[in-house]
Amino acid sequence: MSRSVSVALTPAAIEDLSGATALVIDALRATTTLTHAFANGLAAVSACATVEEARAEHARRPGSLIGGEQGGITVPGFDLGNSPAEYAAERVRGKHLVFVSSNGSRALVAARGARHVMPAAFVNAAAVVERAARASRVVVVCAGRDRRFSLEDTACAGLLARRLIERGFVVDGAGARVALALAPADGAEVGAILASTDHGRELLRLGGEFARDVERAAALDSIHLAQEI
Repeated sequence: MSRSVSVALTPAAIEDLSGATALVIDALRATTTLTHAFANGLAAVSACATVEEARAEHARRPGSLIGGEQGGITVPGFDLGNSPAEYAAERVRGKHLVFVSSNGSRALVAARGARHVMPAAFVNAAAVVERAARASRVVVVCAGRDRRFSLEDTACAGLLARRLIERGFVVDGAGARVALALAPADGAEVGAILASTDHGRELLRLGGEFARDVERAAALDSIHLAQEI
């Protein structure tokens, strides 16, 4: 039986996730941030679709952290925002995180119908491909931006799809073919893509940690961790 990889260019394009492994991408910045957090010892995450849901879930989990953003800005009263730099080991080790963001957490919620769900990004691309290669069907879900197509997530999806194809997977659907056409060839191209996107340019204009987050997100294969949530 052939193994297949498909790509949903936005969460709205998800069709059937039953029995699938879902790789959810929000490269700038949610899934990059969550990957850093897990690498620094985060125990678990509860992704929420809205701030109200996140606050309610946080209240149900004494001792948990609440983090994320809306419109790129840390939500008032939250412990953490959406920058990888905030999720240091001394802050998150052993903790449960309740997380909400403008795009990424919604995509994670939309992917809950899959058998396995993993946050994916350029930083952990090799690790998620290695783990997903055990599955018979992989669906890569792009968070997009404001419910629309985003270049950075689609390019990352193309990279993951290409690597899965190299492991014997076959392409399923037009979304995967679009993503493959945008897949970067190497780390230098990853950096160029992220810096050229609307979101990447906004973060670079803001400067400081926002600009450094673009560099962090471009660090291809820098974290060998694939965490199921």
